[in-house]
Amino acid sequence: MSAVLKPVEARLEPLDTSRLHQVLQIEQRAYAHPWSRGNFLDALKSGYHARVLLAGEEVLGYYVAMQGVDEVHLLNITVSPDVQRQGWCRAMLDALALWSRGQDAQWLWLEVRASNRRAMAIYETHGYRRIGLRKAYYPAGHGQREDAVVMSLRLCATDHNHQP
Repeated sequence: MSAVLKPVEARLEPLDTSRLHQVLQIEQRAYAHPWSRGNFLDALKSGYHARVLLAGEEVLGYYVAMQGVDEVHLLNITVSPDVQRQGWCRAMLDALALWSRGQDAQWLWLEVRASNRRAMAIYETHGYRRIGLRKAYYPAGHGQREDAVVMSLRLCATDHNHQP
């Protein structure tokens, strides 16, 4: 007899300090070099677009993005290790793209560790393209650094009459 999985209803809410403890627990479990409490507090203080994905009161994931001129830069997107491979990252990427379009952004940008092939595959299936490399961008332990792959997603419809 196979178990019937109950659909999970999830919602996005603004990330604030009341959920920061849960977010930090996930961050520390998900990464060898996690963001610190100070990183999150700085992002919130700066007014960055930060959302937490909730099922009931359980944090499934979160993202932090910085709006620029005609673009949005995804700084952190994380799904709890307990619920990875269930489509939550894709759902958050969709929500971020929708919000970004609403801000009249033309591009979404991000960096991802060169070793994080799984994340790159998710971004590529979402339409992101590899643009370049930032050498020694991320800490990698033991005094080492790891390259970041720069990726972007064009948000606005391409005007075929005008070339950039």
